[in-house]
Amino acid sequence: MVIASAMAAAIPATPAAWRLRTQKKLARHALGLPNRNHTSYRNCFVTPYGPHSDFTAWEEMKDLGFAERTELQSRINTVRFWLTRKGAMAAIDPNEKLDSEDFPHPH
Repeated sequence: MVIASAMAAAIPATPAAWRLRTQKKLARHALGLPNRNHTSYRNCFVTPYGPHSDFTAWEEMKDLGFAERTELQSRINTVRFWLTRKGAMAAIDPNEKLDSEDFPHPH
């Protein structure tokens, strides 16, 4: 599943399309979007480890290079995901931008 495909205007009601919508929703939540400034202000999503919809969607994004993860030492069976620049760019709407603190301009 490519999260960028979720930006298409019409998404058919299929299991794959549901995953795309879910992935984009989770990615936008991790970025703190939408908001009145139209700018991301974070890049983090914490979820329990295991076979449930949030974890599975983030794992798929990680496998595609849209996200990375680490297990939290302070919380047993908890994982923190964050978006790569590629994932964040796929999640934002045309009128939005990424905060340069979380996503410095590439050199």
